[in-house]
Amino acid sequence: MLELLHIENIAVIEEADIQFQPGFNALTGETGAGKSIVIDALGAVLGGRTSRDLIRTGADKAFVSADFSSVPANLPGLEEIGIAPDEDGHLLLQREIGYDGKNICRANGRPITVAQLRSVGAELLNIHGQHDGQQLLDEERHSDYLDRFGRTEAVLAAYRQAYDAMAELRAQIRSLQMDEAEKARRIDSLRFQIGELERAELVPGEEEALTARRELLRNGERYLSALSGADYCLSGDDGAAGAVSLLREAETAVSGIRGLGDDLSELYRRLGEVCSEAYDIAETIRDKRDAFDFSPTELDAVESRSDQLYRLKKKYGASVEECLAYLDRCRAELDAIETADDTLIRLEQALHEAESAVRATGAELTRARRKAAGTLEERIQRELQDLDMHKVSFSIDITGKEPAPDGCDTVRFLMSANAGEALKPIAKIASGGELARIMLALKNVLAEQEAIGTLVFDEVDTGVSGRAAQKVAEKLAQVSRSKQVLCVTHLPQLAAMADTHFSVEKGESKGRTFTRVIRLDREQRKTELARITSGSKVTQALLESAGELLDSAEAYRQSLDGVS
Repeated sequence: MLELLHIENIAVIEEADIQFQPGFNALTGETGAGKSIVIDALGAVLGGRTSRDLIRTGADKAFVSADFSSVPANLPGLEEIGIAPDEDGHLLLQREIGYDGKNICRANGRPITVAQLRSVGAELLNIHGQHDGQQLLDEERHSDYLDRFGRTEAVLAAYRQAYDAMAELRAQIRSLQMDEAEKARRIDSLRFQIGELERAELVPGEEEALTARRELLRNGERYLSALSGADYCLSGDDGAAGAVSLLREAETAVSGIRGLGDDLSELYRRLGEVCSEAYDIAETIRDKRDAFDFSPTELDAVESRSDQLYRLKKKYGASVEECLAYLDRCRAELDAIETADDTLIRLEQALHEAESAVRATGAELTRARRKAAGTLEERIQRELQDLDMHKVSFSIDITGKEPAPDGCDTVRFLMSANAGEALKPIAKIASGGELARIMLALKNVLAEQEAIGTLVFDEVDTGVSGRAAQKVAEKLAQVSRSKQVLCVTHLPQLAAMADTHFSVEKGESKGRTFTRVIRLDREQRKTELARITSGSKVTQALLESAGELLDSAEAYRQSLDGVS
């Protein structure tokens, strides 16, 4: 149950606290006072879509929190994110909406995402908006309503798994089916590409090696000149000693005095290390110089191979590795085409089995829907009777269709507005008031199947008046005995039937418009009901009539509670 809704900087509401009560809660107020803003705030704290337009002018952020009580510890949305109600069964949902588009959401103080907030909110509260009745006109949604009522989730999931497997096999078969001319052209193209790539004898990593070798060959003369110069400096020639020989002579000179002290011994050792290192460097340089074979022919070959790789990469991939991967794909595709006949036989057999599975699971889904349809028809018919729609007949038509993601059935809600008239699609004959009451009946029936504790009705009285309005009020009172009901209404019958009545009022302070929500006592309720009834001046007669309406509503509620 929703106990407290706290709102800050939502549209014209600067700050408001609404303490909802068990049973039937009604919100009334003049048009434009901000009743729907309360619903918008509720939608926001339950993870609904928002925009910066929702934020009060001049504020940089808005904030909404909703405190729920008697929340079950195993609530599905909570289990998924690892959050539980506190020891008293309370759950506090919060959402801060920044003007910069950032959202901060929390559940019992722990940060969660908007999607997680939406998942939790869907298990706690259901909002029935004034335009929801129009959803009944969309026949594609009728199967969704029936599945919700019949709880066909497991059967529908099995069907969809079978359908997806069948669709995948059909896609594979389509990819292998082509006419003979197209097949021949594709085989020729693949064989040419495979041949070109195979003849190239590509080797992973050879691009880097070629680049390095090409740079070396292009600078061959500099390379040899540098190595020869270094060799002369280190090794000398017949006419002059090199650095290695001179270092060796220095080592020999010091060897005779190395015993005169530790420092001389250390100096001798270091000269020996330098001589050895210089000798090794000289040998390495000499080997590199002797091993280098500078050949213009090799340079031409390297350049040619680099050009070949460049052309292949333009056609088949950005690197040698990508070209090799493309080659593997071509081989696989060619093999698939050449063996397509065998593969098609295998896939078509698998498709036949998959189609059988779809028909079997589809038939099971159809049976579940037909069983649920019979029960739902009876429940809706009883609800419509309660709503003073005695002459209306309601039926669910289920006809077969080709398998689709939602099953093998077309589900349509049909009705007859008057006795003796043929059943027709709701979209063709239902008036606005009838749609509102049928949707109310459907919502009530679905709510019985779900654990949601709070139902919100935003102006469900559209197109309803007189006796029909009284029946809607009585139905909401009945529902409120098992679930908390919040209702935004313009009808005195609905407002009078509420256990708790709030008034949403608009005012002005310091040049700014503001909205406040106040809980009404009996005298205030009489005045508000008189205002709703007359729409203008409140007279004593209207106040007396409002009092009678409240007395009548209280008597009806007591009858529901078993109070005599």
